[in-house]
Amino acid sequence: MPLLELKNVTKTFGGIVAVKDVSFSTESEEIVGLIGPNGAGKTTIFNLITGVYKPTEGNIVFEGQDITGSNPVSIVKGGIARTFQNIRLFNKLSVLENIRTVLYREADYNLGNALIRTPKVTRIEKKLYDKSLEYLEVVGLTDYVNNRADSLPYGLQRKLEIARALALDPKLLLLDEPAAGMNPDECIDLVELIMKIREKYNLTIILIEHHMDVVMELCPRILVINFGEMLMEGTKQEVQTHPRVLRAYLGEEYINA
Repeated sequence: MPLLELKNVTKTFGGIVAVKDVSFSTESEEIVGLIGPNGAGKTTIFNLITGVYKPTEGNIVFEGQDITGSNPVSIVKGGIARTFQNIRLFNKLSVLENIRTVLYREADYNLGNALIRTPKVTRIEKKLYDKSLEYLEVVGLTDYVNNRADSLPYGLQRKLEIARALALDPKLLLLDEPAAGMNPDECIDLVELIMKIREKYNLTIILIEHHMDVVMELCPRILVINFGEMLMEGTKQEVQTHPRVLRAYLGEEYINA
């Protein structure tokens, strides 16, 4: 049974069709690339999977359960987490607090316990602190625990956002252009990190990315979207040589040259 399945999903905004009749599935622990030109509908697909938008038509199934139209909170609780094309951190909080804030959903105490700092609160706070450090160690940010999130270099902010998504304990991780703005060395480091977290947490990952070297390194299977429709699905070798993909990215003039 696929972990995630989109069945003939369409999303319209008024008279504009953003996603049209898209179907695909992902298996457990698979890394899938989702590529296409700007405006192709890739982030809209992520927004549909995570409940930001409700499909106009079609169904979205996760672990055999229909989650079509479910609210984002229930979808996150069900095991789907994401990062964003434009980084969304708690900028004025420290690196550590960005992770610990997510983990507070596990805090089993009430306001009264917190006010008088009962032994239970102390014990839970220590557990959340240690767990936060574990996630930061995975992404290589233990030297920055007390830094404000917005003081980090861009590439490290990307890592922090990934760590925060991991703290939600997902089964499916959606990464929306994680290499955006990164230099070649940072891209190599990101590839290694994504492979590491996939293996460590047994994750399924769908990756939207314009850095094709990152996609080709990470993704044995690639989905290509153009004008909201599925253009093709195939291996990286098939995608690299497919005339319709080259035409979508490079234009008719390149194909006919």
